[in-house]
Amino acid sequence: MKIALIGYGKMGKAIEAIAKERGHEIVLTIDVNNQQDLTVENLEKADVAIEFTIPSSALQNYLLCFDSGVPVVSGTTGWLEKKDEVLKAMQQKDGTFFYASNFSLGVNLFFALNKKLAELMKNRSEYDITMEEVHHTQKLDAPSGTAITLAEDLFDIHPGKTSWTLESPSQAEQMHIEAIREGQVPGIHRIKYESEIDYIEIEHSAKSRQGFALGAVLAAEFSAGKKGLLSMNDLLNL
Repeated sequence: MKIALIGYGKMGKAIEAIAKERGHEIVLTIDVNNQQDLTVENLEKADVAIEFTIPSSALQNYLLCFDSGVPVVSGTTGWLEKKDEVLKAMQQKDGTFFYASNFSLGVNLFFALNKKLAELMKNRSEYDITMEEVHHTQKLDAPSGTAITLAEDLFDIHPGKTSWTLESPSQAEQMHIEAIREGQVPGIHRIKYESEIDYIEIEHSAKSRQGFALGAVLAAEFSAGKKGLLSMNDLLNL
């Protein structure tokens, strides 16, 4: 499979290494130094594009991929206020868009665990719920896209929480998310249910970027020949 890498930071380089190990060819690499090479003509050389950039450039990158007819797999977070615009453009071009806030297989199993625990605890009003996420200092958005996914999944099930805040909650329905940026931490997410007598906590901790990179390459392989909006739930059959 021929892959275009849009974004060639630490994640892009990790994806490149795994893609080559799995027998794929990198036919286009885009970083801050050669943005002018991100064209429909160049994208058409690829079977799929993998996009890990920044929120301000993600939308334009997606549109170029749709224009080129190339499926795009993206892990960029912080752009979801433009989700309707992206999906409309995808539909107009009969495109393929695989999006995940986190491509780690373990994190996506953690998403399922979070939903299960929320279901078990939804009638336990004596437990307050908080979240903590820790990432490296280069991560621009806070809370992380993964934390937002965890929070929204929880809100869909648990009636006690309806929104999140990075500040001290002003209402009982708000869930506090502590977003910590330190060192080179790949990613830690903790969800705690705490009462006056005990607490229950679940945690996922990434050891390296390798899990995210592998998931992105698997998503690219999965997207071949498919149309529409795809997710890790489709890939993992969750």
